[in-house]
Amino acid sequence: MPKNPWARNPWFETVSVAQRRAEKRLPSSVYSALLAGSERGQSYQDNMAAFTELGFAPHIVGPSSDRVLATTVMGQDISMPVVISPTGVQAVHPDGEVAVARAAAARGTAMGLSSFASKPIEEVVSANPKTFFQMYWMGSKDDMLARMERARAAGAVGLIATLDWSFSMGRDWGSPEIPEKIDLHAAMRFAPQVLRRPRWLYDFAKSKQIPDLTAPNLAEPGDRGPTFFGAYYEWMQTPAPTWDDVQWLRKEWDGPFMLKGVCRIDDAHRAVDAGCTAISVSNHGGNNLDGTPAAIRMLKPIADAVGNDIEVLLDGGIRRGSDVVKALCLGARAVMIGRAYLWGLAANGQAGVENVLDILRGGVDSTLLAMRLPSVHDLTPDHLVMPDNFHRILGLPSQADVGTTP
Repeated sequence: MPKNPWARNPWFETVSVAQRRAEKRLPSSVYSALLAGSERGQSYQDNMAAFTELGFAPHIVGPSSDRVLATTVMGQDISMPVVISPTGVQAVHPDGEVAVARAAAARGTAMGLSSFASKPIEEVVSANPKTFFQMYWMGSKDDMLARMERARAAGAVGLIATLDWSFSMGRDWGSPEIPEKIDLHAAMRFAPQVLRRPRWLYDFAKSKQIPDLTAPNLAEPGDRGPTFFGAYYEWMQTPAPTWDDVQWLRKEWDGPFMLKGVCRIDDAHRAVDAGCTAISVSNHGGNNLDGTPAAIRMLKPIADAVGNDIEVLLDGGIRRGSDVVKALCLGARAVMIGRAYLWGLAANGQAGVENVLDILRGGVDSTLLAMRLPSVHDLTPDHLVMPDNFHRILGLPSQADVGTTP
């Protein structure tokens, strides 16, 4: 008899299969929290649907030997143009962010760690030295300095500032019920859901842990962090940042610095002026202002405007290697993935995240082969078939802004 009574072939061939397995494995509230989205889900759906509007224009003759997939992001060499995006409270698996960090390290890529993560940054950096720490604008400047200093001391090699979070509510398909903490009352209330997912319960029972809904990286090392909702309350009480605040953050972090959530060309120019190393074109996975265009629709206008001055990444809607290639054709240096690796983590822990990264790597490689291109660095818009009016040009600077005359 196998050690795990629910053991079966754990391998999956697409991210969609990983998502279906995650849905079958997770309690309904946990799965719903990963699905997320906001309001009618327009932005969430468009993040993925927009990729289906793009086609390829392949050559039939060209190199067929090994393709070059490696690149760099924020000074880190990575084996392929795919980076783990920071997502909060990965308590869908007992090993959480540490499992993700190990998987990313095993596949030669970098890890973004959320300040709302369920595992301490020291453990994550130990598992993957190529870790970028992500921060929200929350608390006092002294609080933020302390978090940056902890990340620096732990060995984080870059900082990601996320300023677009709004924690939108009111999903048409219903929002998940998430407890403040797992105590006896919460355990009794969620018992019917959990008992219907014995494999998930088995994993936590085997690890002798319960899902951790705290954010340890928002506390002093070794101290218990606030609960997710406690941290959310702190964020709500913090006045929104200004561009001067962005410059302050950049000054205080003396290493590579990414501004995440950029949708507009004028904001991209301001990020350059603030000294940012990189920007991520993103609508926060469709979890914020519903109606914001898909990230891939906003990418090329922003990359055309600032791509020579700053690294441009895309975050949103990536589900297969061909999606990665499409983003690179439109000017991204690399992409960041969120839900895709979370489905893998939920489905099969570290091995599931490795499985997702292998799917994306294989998809990038096979797409390059089919297009007869030797390297990800050779991709251009000419390799795509695009419908008219595909791009969304937001925040085009006025002539006065760019110093020209009519």
